[in-house]
Amino acid sequence: MDTTLLLSGAFLVVLSILLSSLSSKIGMPVLLLFLGVGMLAGEEGPGGLQFDDIPTAFLVGNLALAIILLDGGMRTRVKSFRVGLKPALVLATVGVVVTAGVCGLFAAWLLDLPLLFGLLIGAIISSTDAAAVFSLLQGRGLHINERVEATLEIESGSNDPMAIFLTLVLIELLASGGATLLEGLLMLVQQFGLGALGGLAGGFAMAAVVNRVNLVAAMYPLLVVAGGIAVFSATSLLGGSGFLAIYLMGVVLASRKIRMMPSILQIHDGLAWLAQLVLFLLLGLLVTPSLLVASAPLALLIALVLIFVARPLATVVSLLPFGFSRNEHLFIGWVGLRGAVPIVLALFPLIAELPDAGIVFQIAFVVVLTSLVLQGSTLAPFARLLKLEVPARREAQRRISLNHPAIGEHELLMVELKGERWKRPLPVIDLHLPAESRLAAIFRQGTLIDPRPGVELQEEDVAAVFSHTDQTTDVGHLLGRHEPPERLTDRRFFGEFILQGDATLSDIEAVYGIKVERFDSALTLAECFARAQRGHPVVGDRLDLGAVMLVVNSIDGDQVTKVGLKLRKR
Repeated sequence: MDTTLLLSGAFLVVLSILLSSLSSKIGMPVLLLFLGVGMLAGEEGPGGLQFDDIPTAFLVGNLALAIILLDGGMRTRVKSFRVGLKPALVLATVGVVVTAGVCGLFAAWLLDLPLLFGLLIGAIISSTDAAAVFSLLQGRGLHINERVEATLEIESGSNDPMAIFLTLVLIELLASGGATLLEGLLMLVQQFGLGALGGLAGGFAMAAVVNRVNLVAAMYPLLVVAGGIAVFSATSLLGGSGFLAIYLMGVVLASRKIRMMPSILQIHDGLAWLAQLVLFLLLGLLVTPSLLVASAPLALLIALVLIFVARPLATVVSLLPFGFSRNEHLFIGWVGLRGAVPIVLALFPLIAELPDAGIVFQIAFVVVLTSLVLQGSTLAPFARLLKLEVPARREAQRRISLNHPAIGEHELLMVELKGERWKRPLPVIDLHLPAESRLAAIFRQGTLIDPRPGVELQEEDVAAVFSHTDQTTDVGHLLGRHEPPERLTDRRFFGEFILQGDATLSDIEAVYGIKVERFDSALTLAECFARAQRGHPVVGDRLDLGAVMLVVNSIDGDQVTKVGLKLRKR
């Protein structure tokens, strides 16, 4: 046993974890820090570690991506499919082809390479990366409108099959010239078809198993991740997309009522971070900085064409039929984040032993670095500039599953009481929780307090609440773990007045003395938003009526139930 290697690996993981806290302070994506630690530890860095085992890196890379996609799938809100599924699937197919074509043609011209080799480079860097998208969207405290967030998350989890298909077909053409268009199309259908079938079947089977077996609580997350890897591996062996399969398995689990789901998600959050950390460390070790520097100028030009030309063009072409606003187009075009997937795909030509395969790997690495630095570090301010950020639904600080048949679908929530609303004490009797929720205890400076009548809730108390699983978000919102920034307070964001969705435009015209030309006055506010957003409005959508601005406050499915009204300053 090589204890030196084991010690080095453990040290790098510990160092990366400790440095991750710097991410928010210096505005650098945490994945870039992991990559930097790997490069510094590599053969030309201070660490001096020699690592050039391509098959091992490929195996670890695939395993890590599978775990990341499973976690991302389980955190995908199935109800968001109503606004994000169709545009995301077009982006994941047509968008990938457009991106690969534009970048491939430019790479072939710039590097004076054969057209097929240039297109291979384009295919490898065409896929957005789930690890980068999930970590940046979920880890920055950024809450963007549901239409954009759902589209980006579903796209990043489902666009790998198209990129893999293009990569494999082009490698086959370059290696032997034996692949035909028909064979390529069959491969595409096989990748998508078997991936979808494997993921759906694996998800429903795993949901049934989890809900039927009685295990120690700690075993449920392990059961899910082991089942996910089995689905990923089996689908890949059959010739389907294992990445699509394990992502869809996670989505199916998220759509079902699964026993111990909060605990499963909590453990999988750690597993996903470990997978990302190990993956980017390993890829950092694999690269040779001196070779990277030599190819960096031309690779940087390819990265800039990808970011400023290919991705925006692919976004416009793909999303044009779906009624996205200009700002939504701009943001989705900007968040075409590249991460581990292009680097892992760049290992395919090395394994196939294509001539000049090393160039492909170096270009992919520079593209990823550029994307993480340029796009990743500006994601949050750009979303705020485009006014796509929306107020977050407050969640409980900690959710604890209660694994007992008699308890049913109830959880214990721990909510810390903070913010302006708790500056004044609130009597327990005035706390109106949802019907199937009960205040169980109050913790104040380490002391347990019985929530009997006469007791008051105070700022910095921790409230322990038993709640039905379906009501946990409502409880978190009612107790309010923290106050949002001023720009996202309800009054500032939604306006001075809240109207019902069934109010008509004629009501507004009568009260405010305005005339709306865009819609028939007999229409309700809900109908106006449905027409403006092609049937799929989301919280934060706006209608500018001149003297007033209407903002969607809440929805039920595709039906707007409440609308905020903001008065224009005169």
